[in-house]
Amino acid sequence: MIQGATRWIYPTIIVVLLLIIAAMAYEFIVVGSTERGEDARVAVILEPAERTLVLREMRDFVAGVQQIADALSRDDMQDVARVARAAGTAKMHDAPVAMMGKLPLGFKTLALGVHRGFDGMAADAEAIGMPKHSLAQLSDILQKCVACHAAYQLRTPTQK
Repeated sequence: MIQGATRWIYPTIIVVLLLIIAAMAYEFIVVGSTERGEDARVAVILEPAERTLVLREMRDFVAGVQQIADALSRDDMQDVARVARAAGTAKMHDAPVAMMGKLPLGFKTLALGVHRGFDGMAADAEAIGMPKHSLAQLSDILQKCVACHAAYQLRTPTQK
């Protein structure tokens, strides 16, 4: 009887551990550290330093958008490429892994889309060199920014 019971203990332990790992991965990758905000947006709960980092990156995006608009007004496609590249996926390496786990999947998806959009704009500004094309790409990037701000807000654990 004992030998028969031990035959099921190990597979049961493995299944339970796999379920725990799957739940943790779901929390880390999909849900993040969130709660429902008062205005129907999802409140992403970050430590003060993490919130500051995300807000600084957003301000850098706004400054980059302004610089790109200025470069486009001057038909300076090299400057468009330079500024766009600085806001591309290379910038993502600044984000701490622990903070990334707190961001919900939708937020991460929009953010990655913005970074990749800047990468595409930089490449096309150099290869194609058409200001109207870059302007359309900028519009697509800004649409992602608008969607993110409409869906999410950033809070610290002590904010309500």
